[in-house]
Amino acid sequence: MPQQIRIMTYNVHSCIGMDGKTSTERIAEVIFRSGADIVALQEVDNGLARTGLVDQAREIASTLNMHFHFHPSLYKEEGAYGNALLSKFPLCLRQGGALPTPRGLRRFEKRGALWAEVSFPERTVQVVTTHFGLIRLERLLQVLTLLGPEWLSHPECRAPVIVCGDFNALPRSQVYRRIVGRFHDVQHSLAEWRPKNTWPSRGIP
Repeated sequence: MPQQIRIMTYNVHSCIGMDGKTSTERIAEVIFRSGADIVALQEVDNGLARTGLVDQAREIASTLNMHFHFHPSLYKEEGAYGNALLSKFPLCLRQGGALPTPRGLRRFEKRGALWAEVSFPERTVQVVTTHFGLIRLERLLQVLTLLGPEWLSHPECRAPVIVCGDFNALPRSQVYRRIVGRFHDVQHSLAEWRPKNTWPSRGIP
């Protein structure tokens, strides 16, 4: 296993840029420049008319010569929409599935999670990615499920474990506190690095 690995999590908004143009090539270029070894993508389209019926995860992975797995959070029209994992190293799916939504909120977008095992030369790493909902109660239910026995407390989800994604949560939220109660936020382990805001994207320097 390399002494250091670089992880990237990226909500690609169906590969539609702020200029309204759709391009998997631009997303691949951003990932390439980052030098990431493992990439978690959220809001990925697969076969949807709005983005040209493209399997976006496959196109991005092919451009970068990376392994990948896509898992749909929801099906719509003739295709799907969800999360993906890309890796420079062999990637084996362990689990993909839905996360719960409170009964009164089921009209909102369905959410899911994806768990894969990445095989480095000397050891394996468990990687779990997700995209939580927009409502506080929804996110709390989803984080409790993700931390539970079917996912991060599963006996085969053994350290080292990487958890990443779009949590739609602020640092003082219950969701964030519950995650860092079990896992270490790597942003705080980097010397002279101040964690950066990621939303709204227009405000990122």
